[in-house]
Amino acid sequence: MMFHFFRRGLSKRNIAALYGMIVAQARAAPFYRNCGVPDTVNGRFEMVVLHMVLVLRRLGSETHAPGEAQGARARRVGQALFDWFCRDMDGSLREMGVGDLAVPKKMRKIGEAFYGRQAAYAAALGAMDATELTVALQRNVFGEEPGSAPHAIALAAYTRAAADRLAGQDFDAICRAELTFPDPVPAASGSAHG
Repeated sequence: MMFHFFRRGLSKRNIAALYGMIVAQARAAPFYRNCGVPDTVNGRFEMVVLHMVLVLRRLGSETHAPGEAQGARARRVGQALFDWFCRDMDGSLREMGVGDLAVPKKMRKIGEAFYGRQAAYAAALGAMDATELTVALQRNVFGEEPGSAPHAIALAAYTRAAADRLAGQDFDAICRAELTFPDPVPAASGSAHG
């Protein structure tokens, strides 16, 4: 069974590459330079979570595809990707000097944050009104940062474009870590250019 699973295009190398692409997109400089995402540990975490949610949402759409095998495979890929994210977060906490006894508590908080954002972004992406997504991103990514509303609007537009781009990508290609995102957010309207 396990060998069949890997033959179907899911391997440790593919999951590592897929996660690497998510992290690379989440760290793209325009999000921080043009869109006002705080270039902090929390800001980078929020962007990784946002992109993880987008990819997991795309994988989740396969569970409704014809054929039970593809849906099961999509769930395995999604679970493997989420597990990789958790290992990365665990390793990052340890690199920042969080002690062994405190790591499980911190990981629980990370899990709660992830699932909360996943639920909020999924609901917002399913809503017809763009305001819900903007509000969710404002709250999670920008917090109380003054003047960040235009940035939240720009990030919401990017998020919708990314969800649409992912929806059009072939599931097997995603499993092979052939994934593309739209260009990161340009400078928010009304902000300084150049």
